Amino acid sequence: MAVPFLAALALVQAAAAASPCAAPEYHQFDFWAGRWDVYNPKGQMVAHSLIEKVYGCGIRENWMPIGKPGGGSLSIYVPEDKGWEQFWIDSQGTRASFKGGWNGSAMVITGKWGGPLVRMTYSKNADGSVRQFGEQSTDFGKSWKPSFDFTYRPAKPTP
Repeated sequence: MAVPFLAALALVQAAAAASPCAAPEYHQFDFWAGRWDVYNPKGQMVAHSLIEKVYGCGIRENWMPIGKPGGGSLSIYVPEDKGWEQFWIDSQGTRASFKGGWNGSAMVITGKWGGPLVRMTYSKNADGSVRQFGEQSTDFGKSWKPSFDFTYRPAKPTP
């Protein structure tokens, strides 16, 4: 009896090792994946963005603003912290690190970006679009002011 149990245990351990990012927490940000056209609140397209699921564990952002230099980020769930980390870099040499997580209805991450503290909230809308709402604080998070509000809509096919 012990031999079949040990064989079954070995199979379970091998499956867990083969898919270390199978836990649902690793997929809380998957709703953001896609090829997007990004709009400001006035309805003007401000960027294109390619968001990809990578390595079964993370999310890679390729931010391509219209008429401006681009950038991108890598995001991953960190089980030890029970939260998410995002690392941003751009073509101007800017970098920023954010931490946060899923609050039950949105991904909320916060970090220093230049001078102010920045909080970004990503939420999936009923129509399939994604809202990225940015706020900043200059008093260490005591108060917040809106800094940007983007809607990601599925990209139109290119002719």
